[in-house]
Amino acid sequence: MLVDDTKSQLRCVAAPNLPAAFTKLLDCIPVGERAGSCGTAVYRREAVVVSDIMHDPLWDEYRHVPLAHGLRSCWSMPILSHQNNVLRTFALYSEVPREPTTVELDLVTTSVRLAGLAIERNLAEERIGFMAHHDALTGLPNRTLLQERLPRALLDAERLGHWVSVVFIDFDNFKVVNDSLGHSAGDGLLKAAAQRMQKLVAPTDLVVRLGGDEFVIVFTQQSPDTDALVGKVRAIRNALAETIDINGYDYRIACSMGVASYPNDGTDADTLIANADAAMYRAKESGRDRYKLYAPDFSAELQERFLLLESLKVAVARSEFTLVYQPQVKLSTNTVFAAEALIRWCHPQLGSVPAGRFIPLAEESGLIGPIGDWALREACRQNKAWQDAGHPKIVVCVNVSARQFHENDLVASVVSALDASGLESEYLELELTEGLIMRDVPRAIQTMKQLRSLGVSLAINDFGTGYSNLSALKDLPVSRLKIDRSFIADLSSNESDRAVTAAIISLGQKLKLDIVAEGVETLEQLEFLRENNCDGVQGYYFGRPVSAVEFEASWDRNRSFSLDTRPLSSEDSHSFGYRSSEY
Repeated sequence: MLVDDTKSQLRCVAAPNLPAAFTKLLDCIPVGERAGSCGTAVYRREAVVVSDIMHDPLWDEYRHVPLAHGLRSCWSMPILSHQNNVLRTFALYSEVPREPTTVELDLVTTSVRLAGLAIERNLAEERIGFMAHHDALTGLPNRTLLQERLPRALLDAERLGHWVSVVFIDFDNFKVVNDSLGHSAGDGLLKAAAQRMQKLVAPTDLVVRLGGDEFVIVFTQQSPDTDALVGKVRAIRNALAETIDINGYDYRIACSMGVASYPNDGTDADTLIANADAAMYRAKESGRDRYKLYAPDFSAELQERFLLLESLKVAVARSEFTLVYQPQVKLSTNTVFAAEALIRWCHPQLGSVPAGRFIPLAEESGLIGPIGDWALREACRQNKAWQDAGHPKIVVCVNVSARQFHENDLVASVVSALDASGLESEYLELELTEGLIMRDVPRAIQTMKQLRSLGVSLAINDFGTGYSNLSALKDLPVSRLKIDRSFIADLSSNESDRAVTAAIISLGQKLKLDIVAEGVETLEQLEFLRENNCDGVQGYYFGRPVSAVEFEASWDRNRSFSLDTRPLSSEDSHSFGYRSSEY
């Protein structure tokens, strides 16, 4: 008899000399203290000898079954593991009431001991085989099993004319869960996600965990119907998007998904997986939390991305970065009060690489930490150098990425940068995005308060684009809101943008926050912002981002600046839009 997984029932595995009708009735008998010979033997973990079924109380509820088949005695012995767990039972029935002889008992005892060793070895081999092909955390098939099953599925598809689709899934910002809630919470999230995906696939399909937060789903035996495939992908995405309770937190999984299908997108397993991976990266680059079907140009982009990542690693080691500075103008005094430090990558072959091209790559790869630390130290050093040269004291503004804020010890990095440069903390401002803060508001506030205690000022960058919780905004220790350029671009023609911009300025005033508008490029934009009492402005109307040398040269050329209302030409685009003689 086999003990089932619940340890509450026995299943008949083999009974070669018992009547077939009785064997059928043996299936699913319970485990208990008065459950016949076998059920009781499992319960007690010891041999149970019933010499007469007709009179033994252990058989009170079941004796009519064996008696109906002429069976009068039953001797049952549990087969135990080395840890004393019951694996099976071995029982002998007799047609006459009697107890086993000494020889019989010794023979059964020896047989049971040998059987236990054989069963344990078999179970160990099964466990080893399972572990070799399955993920320990989720129980899903792993990469090894994927590499075995996918080629077989492609052979079947070729023979039967089916499609096979590979879906590559990567959770967005999963590391934030581990860092903020702990690895046990992250493990719980992965297991819940695995269960949801398994419920939505057919028995012939395969859900695989590659490692970390990467999964692959293989849809087999499909018709060549893209709409049906997209429906399956959307169903997976929607299921993952439903909230999951993790340690009292409602968490929603956002994921990027890439899809490649046989035979159009590849005819072998490696190609399909690589192309699905390329499509997934395109989904991430397109804004995350979405899916992309593979297109041929994705592979070239993935190769380019790989080469750029390798170059970026070298750039970090060789410090191939520079900072440029864009002025921020205070409208009440018509003076520059701050400069935003913007990073540029001077690639030896590619030249200047825009931040929008390499910063997302640095975020994903984890290189943003050392890059961000370098930018912070360099901006502080440069501002102190300007002060030491006798120039006016202004604030230098440094952007902080989400990963840098949540994963690195940002407070320690700021302290180190200030100490190394000698810059007073009041001349440093850190710019944070709404999305960065709203991921974990309590933790963000705690870090922000630590930064404020140093004397560093904080600004929310790109305000209005992150769908922030306004009830949380009043508790954030920030001194400035920066209106995103998307609201400024069409101020002269878009009434909605005008209304939103005016509302943000009014909100900031009521919360006693300074408001800076980004992306100011025309006189009409400037006049609207002035009329609505915006505190500061930044944009090409006043100056493009320039090198530290060019920024400093403006002090050497001018000693007092009054606001210039003409737009910049290409010749004077570095003049900050001022034309009198004093800064």
